[in-house]
Amino acid sequence: MVFELYDRNRAGYLFGQTEETFIHSCLQGIMGSIYADDAEDPTSAAVCLGDFVFFAGKAKKELLEVIPKGYAIIVPMNEEWEVFIASSLPHAQKITRYATRKDTSFDENKLLEIKGSLPSGYDLRDIDEDTYELCLKEDFSRDMVSVFGSRMRFLELGKGKVILKNGRVVSGASSYSRYDRGIEIEVDTAEDERRKGLAAICCAALILDCLKDGLYPSWDAHNRASLHLAEKLGYEFDHEYTAFELKEI
Repeated sequence: MVFELYDRNRAGYLFGQTEETFIHSCLQGIMGSIYADDAEDPTSAAVCLGDFVFFAGKAKKELLEVIPKGYAIIVPMNEEWEVFIASSLPHAQKITRYATRKDTSFDENKLLEIKGSLPSGYDLRDIDEDTYELCLKEDFSRDMVSVFGSRMRFLELGKGKVILKNGRVVSGASSYSRYDRGIEIEVDTAEDERRKGLAAICCAALILDCLKDGLYPSWDAHNRASLHLAEKLGYEFDHEYTAFELKEI
């Protein structure tokens, strides 16, 4: 049996001293959900936020039912869960993700230079009431705002930047999620507008906005291209970690 934990601190010890911001978002009750094998004394738990699921404690089959349908990124927090997921979900693809340090000191002058390189014909905007709706219209930009569940919730807790061309969102960087001290960055660009530096411009603007507001813009890279962009912006690589990408067949 699986229980959703409303006293989230009961499962905190299973995740240890993690720096993973998604887990902090859930433990702090800001976003996401936590499920466990026992409501009072859990030995196995799953943090769910958007497309992400983090499994900790003892590997137990019943907790696999919390994995979102359609698409999910599954992160095992220990070797037992890694082996169990590989054997229980044979269609899941094992991947490597790249964590950056959570104490980066950014070169603000460099970020201002990147932000200022916007090509002619493009418009850099905040994600506000109007651009929030535009983000939902494009498949590539939907996740920039959708995890918050509503426009009101995003405008209360989230932040982001988008680039418009002819009234259409073509690139953006935003808070995929929020925790007490910062955000986790989501960035993407429309396929027909890539390799123009637009993502870097959005990210530089968003990072500067976060620094102004005393928030840390956390970045975990899904692939080496994402890590390369992060390093261009001043992030420092910390470590690799294993995840599983699950797509509905």
